[in-house]
Amino acid sequence: MLKLYTYWRSTAAYRVRIALNLKGLSYESVPIHLVKDGGEQHQPEYKALNPQGLVPALVTEGGEVINQSMAIMEYLESSYPDIAILPADHIGQAKARAMAQMIVSDIHPLNNLRVLQMLKKSWNQTQVDLWYAHWIHEGFSALETMLEGSTYSFMNEMYPCISDICLVAQIYNANRFKVPLGEFPRLLAINERCLQLPAFKTARPEAQLGEIDG
Repeated sequence: MLKLYTYWRSTAAYRVRIALNLKGLSYESVPIHLVKDGGEQHQPEYKALNPQGLVPALVTEGGEVINQSMAIMEYLESSYPDIAILPADHIGQAKARAMAQMIVSDIHPLNNLRVLQMLKKSWNQTQVDLWYAHWIHEGFSALETMLEGSTYSFMNEMYPCISDICLVAQIYNANRFKVPLGEFPRLLAINERCLQLPAFKTARPEAQLGEIDG
């Protein structure tokens, strides 16, 4: 069975949980608490598995370890192709990957836990919040424009794809930090439709019972 090292509120782990659920794959969830005791991701036992000391990490059925959410989702797509999380055509795949990377590579790294923790050493909370909101709005503004008339998002397709997975997880994160998102109706519409699906509902951070203790 697949084994996922995860944290309930991790945006990256949330992406992978959605992908696993969409593909109907059973997996064992192993919680790694990113805050308790200084962060369990820094413990030698976990770093022996994932030297980067981040979540998620996936252990395949063959015992191989894959880190980084995009790499994990690409592995799942190629290894379990019956239910796809990428469009069928090459242009569609490229566009979906591009939008996913805009979130995963350009928005999330500037706003993740370790960056915010570092900023708090020199900045007050208001400054940190402004930093967070700036990068959300810059990235989401571009995505909102790109989605006008697009056929590469769940808004216009019958089934969600990798860019939708990344978007839903990032919107959750933005809502957690109380960033106003009213100027992004297309993104919010996609998010709302995705969250009606069981695969997204059961992947939500609040649904990870037993992990939610801080």
